[in-house]
Amino acid sequence: RRLASTRNPATARPLLLTHSRGIAYKLFVGGLSQFATEDSLAEAFSRYGQVIEATIVTDKVTNRPKGFGFVKFASEEEARNARDEMNGKVLNGRVIYVDIAKAKPDRAADVLPIARGPPKTIGDN
Repeated sequence: RRLASTRNPATARPLLLTHSRGIAYKLFVGGLSQFATEDSLAEAFSRYGQVIEATIVTDKVTNRPKGFGFVKFASEEEARNARDEMNGKVLNGRVIYVDIAKAKPDRAADVLPIARGPPKTIGDN
């Protein structure tokens, strides 16, 4: 759920700044109840600053929530304050875990290079 419009450049600016400055403004929220919604997640965190986006990750096959999500803030200070205040709190009847989101690992680094022809042996030029 995006809370800043991408159509109006004036309101899209915080969203663009968040993406360009990195992951420090994005929080990981674990331990979410199956009844948590993106709206309730955004509302719970909005008391600590401007929430740009709140998402709950769902299973691609069943479309059911996986129990975690992310909240993006307009500033690093707001994100850190929200993390400090919300970590260990109860949301929708469940204790939640909140931390600064970490970048996804580079999946390309895990893939072996594609072979181009037969392997060379010692003495081949």
